[in-house]
Formats: sequence, C-alpha cells, structure tokens
Amino acid sequence: MVISVYSHTQKSFSEAVASLLGKGRRHAALLYAQWMREGNVFLDRMEAQAHPLAQEILNLTERALPELSLLKEEGKTVKFLLKYPDGLKSESVVLPMQNAVTLCISSQVGCKMGCAFCTTGKMGLLRNLTAAEIVCQVYYARHVLGHPVRNIVFMGMGEPFDNYDAVMQAIAVLTDPAGLGLGPRRITVSTSGDVEAIGRFAADADPALNLAVSVNAPNDSVRDKVMPINKKWNMQELKRAMQAYCLHPRRKILVEYVLLKGINDSLESADELAAYLEGLKVKVNLIPYNAQFQDRFAPPDQEQLDNFLKRMREKGYQTLLRQNKGNAIMAACGQLGDLQQRRDWVKINKKGEADHGE
Repeated sequence: MVISVYSHTQKSFSEAVASLLGKGRRHAALLYAQWMREGNVFLDRMEAQAHPLAQEILNLTERALPELSLLKEEGKTVKFLLKYPDGLKSESVVLPMQNAVTLCISSQVGCKMGCAFCTTGKMGLLRNLTAAEIVCQVYYARHVLGHPVRNIVFMGMGEPFDNYDAVMQAIAVLTDPAGLGLGPRRITVSTSGDVEAIGRFAADADPALNLAVSVNAPNDSVRDKVMPINKKWNMQELKRAMQAYCLHPRRKILVEYVLLKGINDSLESADELAAYLEGLKVKVNLIPYNAQFQDRFAPPDQEQLDNFLKRMREKGYQTLLRQNKGNAIMAACGQLGDLQQRRDWVKINKKGEADHGE
C-alpha cells in the first residue's frame, strides 16, 4: 500500500504509517513536515540509527508530482497546467497582489454548472480532482515554481461545492501548521450558489474560512439566463442561505458580480443588486467580463464600470472593481478551460467503450 503525502495532514499521515509498519509515528511526522513545509526530505537531520526506518517510510510514501504540461507568464501573473496520469489537466494561476501572492486553484477538470460567461462551464464536468491533486497545485506553486503563496482562492476550474469532501480535506491539509501552514482566513471558497452546500459549509467550516458567492445578476430573470443553477435555487433561496451563513459574527460573504455589457451593468441593475443584498454582511467584488474564444458577451466600457462602482458605494456597500490580470495568457476570471481537452476526453472514452464492447 502506498500513502499519498498530499492527501494527509501530519497527524493522519503519521497514523497511516504506524498502522502499516507498527512503528515510525515520530519519524513519519518529521518527514512529513520536512517535505510539506520545506519541499525536501533531509535524512541527515535524523539520527543515524533512524535512517533505515526513514527510508522504509519513504518507500511507502507517494511524493511524485503531476507533470507540468504548460507554463505561461504575463508580467508576474503565471498560469500553469498540471497533467495527471489519465491525461486530464488542471489549471492554476499565480496572482501577484499588493501585500501577498495569491494562488487560484481548481477543484475539478471542467464544470457542470454551465455559466454562460465561463469557458470552464462550456467544457462540462470531466471529473473531480482528488484532495491530493488539489493540494499538489499549491505545493507545485510554492516549492517547485518558488512563489511565496500566502492566499488560496478556489476560483479556478470547477464548482468547489460539487466536490465538497475532497475540497474540505484539501483545506485541512493546506491549513495544517505542520505542513503548508496556510491560515484559514487566507483561504476563500467560491460557489455559484449551491444552497445546500452553503448550509453544510456553515456547519463544517472554520469560521475564519472565507466564502465567495457568484451572484452575477440583479434579478432571477437575468440570472436564469446566465447561471443555470438559478433554476434549481433562485435568488431568494440563495439569499436565505447567505443570511443563515452570516449569523456567525465572524462571517462575511464576498459577493462576486461579473459585469456583462447591456445585460447586468446598468445603474438600475446596481440599484436592484443593492436592494437584494440589503441585510447581508457582504463585500462586493465587481469583475469586468473577460474575452473568450467564442464571445457571447462584452465588457462594459470604463465609464459604465466606474458608474456601477460608484452607485454601489453610494448605497453603502464596500465594493471593489477587480483589476484584470492574465488576459493575454487566458488566465483571468472566466477564461480557464480548454474545449479541446473535452473533445479529446470524449474521444478517448468512446474508444474505451468500443474496445470494451469488443
């Protein structure tokens, strides 16, 4: 049996090793910390008599990383793709911020939510990523590419709450002080509006973890057209879930709003959005639409963006206008994903089904 170090906290890794070997708990804990925190295993730091045991532990530990499939840079913004043994690829983006480096990570390959303004949604869901594959993105950015990642946003490919258990296990690994050691308040999980999962997250998650909700529309009529999930849970149901989530005094929601020219960017839309958010503890993040390979939408002009921002602030909401980064390398919000990957995956699976039939 092989134990993936990336799917475990230090405690669970040590227990797994001890369960298999009947010993080695302390040395497993040390090796885990050296690998996850420092990016290397230094056997010379251990007593000479412990080396055989350390090697025995290493022999049953899976530490191999996925293959780097692509690396693109635009200034200090970096997009990288990791390729897994089944040929599928996840996309991650390193984003330089004013005070720290943020890493945008994926929870799935593709996504089944089908948001009209998102390339990933056009792929459909190919599969969930495992907790280890999610953690590997962070490990790779920090220890292989050398970026001092301090913040994590689950805003890459996929709907994190559609892969809930793996995402929560990955968060446990990412926040383990003995390993990667990220503070819960530095992790944001973004959802398209899964009402049931928001309730589950409220019950399960450390209150310091951040929740982002993609609203993207001022009313149900518009949201139905751009976000299919609204037909399952409408905006009033979503608001009730957000209200319940915010009952904890330490919790506040980041509301994400992608601005689409002529669709949801008018001052009337801003007024509707402000009325909808009334009574919620929120911060609003306005995101101009980013160009894609096959565009159905366009971003508002700068004057319209500024007017929308001003109106939301006049209504009393803390509101930011996101500065787009990585457009030239298709790394900005809504741009992650590869329709060719879907076509290849479908072709491979059809061939597999045909071969199985024979």
